[in-house]
Amino acid sequence: METEELRSRACLIRADLIKMLAGAGSGHTGGPMGTADMFTALYFGGLLKYDPKNPSWPERDYFVLSNGHICPILYVTLAHAGFFPVEELSTLRRLGTRLQGHPHRLDTPGVEVSAGSLGQGISVAVGMAMGLKSDGKPNQVVCMTGDGELEEGSCWEAFMAAARYALDNLTVIVDRNYLQIDGHTDLYVSSLDPLDEKFRAFNFDTYACDGNNMADFIDTFHKARAARGKPRVIIARTVMGKGVSFMEDDHAWHGKPPNAQEAELALQELGVSKGC
Repeated sequence: METEELRSRACLIRADLIKMLAGAGSGHTGGPMGTADMFTALYFGGLLKYDPKNPSWPERDYFVLSNGHICPILYVTLAHAGFFPVEELSTLRRLGTRLQGHPHRLDTPGVEVSAGSLGQGISVAVGMAMGLKSDGKPNQVVCMTGDGELEEGSCWEAFMAAARYALDNLTVIVDRNYLQIDGHTDLYVSSLDPLDEKFRAFNFDTYACDGNNMADFIDTFHKARAARGKPRVIIARTVMGKGVSFMEDDHAWHGKPPNAQEAELALQELGVSKGC
């Protein structure tokens, strides 16, 4: 897809995300809206190898969503990519659904890791990369994490292991929106900056980009993938709630869905009636 087509796809994904969350009356909104551009680029911009008709395709790349609470954006993206019907999005968080409040590997096609307990998904991704490298397989592992999750010490233990074993088949993407459920990560919780210097000290090839700029993210991802000898990290600056003015950069939207009126206003801002 060309960049303009990707932007249109991201808009449609955001619209379906709003509809799904409003219909469920439950779920996380801010992080999923902020990462929609990156998910669109990963799955529709040729950055990941996958087969929606055969989710266990041996040659696929492995995508690990470590900050599992933002799984609504993963579900919408997987549905648009053909892993399951888009109509199934309306079952989010309902009894018996495959689309639970946190992703479950055994239930949902395209989900590689059951996640939700912060700090664990990164370790699983490192283990995957180690196993693939040990077996001499070319598959890549891409792990997304949130900046709030990086306050967990287990993340940094995993990063040390990734560097120790020179896992250049691992790319970590940090959703750097500076917000979590309690507020600003650096003002009210634990300061992470200078985050780029921390990763360099942990022997990662370190890159930064605008995670809401499709072209910038894609270009940075390709540069990171071309590097050899070390694990890679992309620190992607994003805006929580991106695309809807009253949600943007507001931590109150971390874990709440829009009500019917808010959803209508959000869809109007996204221009759904105009086809995005």
